[in-house]
Amino acid sequence: MSRPRATVVGVGNAYRCDDGVGPALVAHLAQDPPPGAVLEVCDGEPARLLDIWSRADLAVVVDSLVCSAPRPGRIHRTMVGDLHPAAGGGTHSLGIPGAIELASALGRAPARFVVFAVEVAEVGHGLGLSPEVEAALPELERLVRAEISAEPALP
Repeated sequence: MSRPRATVVGVGNAYRCDDGVGPALVAHLAQDPPPGAVLEVCDGEPARLLDIWSRADLAVVVDSLVCSAPRPGRIHRTMVGDLHPAAGGGTHSLGIPGAIELASALGRAPARFVVFAVEVAEVGHGLGLSPEVEAALPELERLVRAEISAEPALP
């Protein structure tokens, strides 16, 4: 089986309100899947993430971001070199930065990572995104599709 050009990973839990933004984005993309991309949902478990990432040249990760003074729905695009494992910020124990660092150390990282983090308002138990995070989905989808279709930079 050939290696996919890109894997989009929606990290989160749809039963924790805005923490479900990653899975919600994957559901939107699944209606018209980007060519050459594999779509995955993951709860953030590091071993699962490593398994998903090891199959692609590009990993696009979408996750929620908890901020002390949030602007729910605000989207941040970050490259792997800009992430700091000790910084935290996500809603998952090891966090995306730590999982990326582990993937690199184990030789299971794709050539390129891009993380889209969406500031969230509510991550308690419940279904459905807040109106602000829901309203950000079309722009988030546009950004992820643009990332997938972008030509990789030459070394």
